[in-house]
Amino acid sequence: MSYLAKNYNRKKISFVRGKGTYLYTANGTKYLDFVQGIAVNSLGHTNPKLVKSIKDQSKKLWHVSNAFQIPEGEKLAKKLCQKTFADYVMFQNSGAEATEAAIKVARRYFYSIGKPKKNRILCIKNSFHGRTIAAIFASGSKKMTQGFGPKVPGFDHINFRDIKPRFPDIRKKINKYTAAIMVETILGEGGIKQIPDKCLKYLRKLCNQKKILLILDEVQCGIGRSGNFFAFEQSNVKPDIVPIAKGIGGGFPIGAVLMNKKVAAGMTPGTHGSTFGGNPLAMAIGNTVIDIVSDKKFLNNVKNLSNYFLIKLNHLKKKYPNIIKEIRGKGLLIGIQLHIDQTNFIKKLMDNKLLTIRAAENVVRVLPPLNVKKNELDKAIKIIDRVCVELI
Repeated sequence: MSYLAKNYNRKKISFVRGKGTYLYTANGTKYLDFVQGIAVNSLGHTNPKLVKSIKDQSKKLWHVSNAFQIPEGEKLAKKLCQKTFADYVMFQNSGAEATEAAIKVARRYFYSIGKPKKNRILCIKNSFHGRTIAAIFASGSKKMTQGFGPKVPGFDHINFRDIKPRFPDIRKKINKYTAAIMVETILGEGGIKQIPDKCLKYLRKLCNQKKILLILDEVQCGIGRSGNFFAFEQSNVKPDIVPIAKGIGGGFPIGAVLMNKKVAAGMTPGTHGSTFGGNPLAMAIGNTVIDIVSDKKFLNNVKNLSNYFLIKLNHLKKKYPNIIKEIRGKGLLIGIQLHIDQTNFIKKLMDNKLLTIRAAENVVRVLPPLNVKKNELDKAIKIIDRVCVELI
């Protein structure tokens, strides 16, 4: 009997250790892990440099209140600001915390300039911003919000297809109460759907025209996952607020909200807090991850691996047109949209010792670590090929 609540549909398998791209069961069975905690283990399992960071910091200091200065956090915040658009950072513990805090920052900004009624956030329907109470209503998914009423007010929605230059529907949704537009640069749970660069530029231009804020949620697609440090960088767009998490901790719980100077001015002492956010142990690990992932050679390698993998996957699409409908994604955030049932396909992959995970629109999400080896990608391709043959 399990005493855990039944809010997860857990597969009947467990792992006792992991190394790099692989997970191992108690009897030694080896699985190629292309889930990696859902894009969390950016450097694979038990990365030696991260292990050393945890070990070294754990001997010095684990936790201290944010009532005091935390040098490790100051160091990580400086790195994030120097490498990005941001002027200031607030540390959290997860992606959901980060997106909730991003909403608070946007609303607080308008409150601080004497416009408290300007507090509504415009989001993409059926996107994903976390599972806390405001975040699920920001996502606008009936499945996620069912049974969690009353509805949290303050959110409006557009469809993904509406984010196009000269498309009137998005303009109609913006009114005098709109504070910000919040979107995932690449929708992860929503089916690995990328907002094109020209559309990101349009959103920035629209926000400027309407004098509202642009929040780009990079919890899943950020920290090198796209082949750039942030997925939006290629568009040359500068958002006002960016929540991040997952990959920045390499498997350790870290979240953060990056923001420019303008909006940060509203966050005065007492407006937000987090007991564990920015603790020395988490910050030590975050510093190590950023040092590795932000390196240009590392990011170029992610791009090269992505190009190689996508070519191989598209070859399988041509080979099995009745099974694979579309290959989606950028960097190592990849989706295989199927004509056939995704659940059975994922099970068959797992039977062949490859771990993947579902996304919306009948998509199989493929999320290797950013330092995956080419021969490991080849192994995954062979397994996917084998499963396609089994299902013809």
